[in-house]
Amino acid sequence: MTGQVQGKVALVTGGASGIGEAVSELLAREGASVAVTDVDDLRGPAVVAGIKKAGGEAIFIHQDVTSEARWIEVVAEVEKRYGRLDILVSNAGIGISVPSITDMTLEDWRRQNAINLDGVFLSVKHCLPAMRKTGGGSIVMMSSLAGLRGAPGLSAYSATKGGVRLFAKSIAMECAAVGDGIRVNSVHPGIIDTPIWGKIPTEAAGRGQNAPIDPEERAKLATPLARAGHASEIAQGVLYLASDASSYVTGSELVIDGGMNAGGVPRRA
Repeated sequence: MTGQVQGKVALVTGGASGIGEAVSELLAREGASVAVTDVDDLRGPAVVAGIKKAGGEAIFIHQDVTSEARWIEVVAEVEKRYGRLDILVSNAGIGISVPSITDMTLEDWRRQNAINLDGVFLSVKHCLPAMRKTGGGSIVMMSSLAGLRGAPGLSAYSATKGGVRLFAKSIAMECAAVGDGIRVNSVHPGIIDTPIWGKIPTEAAGRGQNAPIDPEERAKLATPLARAGHASEIAQGVLYLASDASSYVTGSELVIDGGMNAGGVPRRA
């Protein structure tokens, strides 16, 4: 342990699996006390148990990020347990893919917006006052490469992640304007090997079913580095933004995508 966030308290939404799990584990390993929140009451406690077994400190809190009443309770529980909040990682999100935007139901559009956008808004609204009590901190919002460029079949998802990108910049300016010492940045993963790929309904599987998408195969074709990223690699970026190593970084985008956003490279035979 090098203690890059030693003594700090972090809240990570969607922390029961994938990127959120990796972020929770790394922040705890680097000295933070971590509140892991999720709707998954099986995986969440297991993540916390693993953190504690490794010598870290964490608690699991069941949370639907779209519920404002629950946000008030969660922040109160974190403050009661740890007495402060220094780091917010707004990571919870879902992806819904459709052949065309004309195939998307208003119900799915609103559900994705509620989790991906409303959840981030509520996280900032209710965590910011707690963070300001400490005299500084870091907010990291999980966007996506889809928040920087268009993607067929993912237009609604891109809309939410593009919203997160500009929301982060605006809150960064808001915090800077009042001089509260809180930095705000967004992270933009590319193709990352996480469980979310098995949860995205696609045309091939039929509406409402899960398609067996192989992120590694997609990444070989789409990324200059020719492989899918790992959740641990995104977690390292979050750790940088959460720590004092990024003390002069706010309103920025950290793109971790194997070079996809930069361009393409010819494949060697």
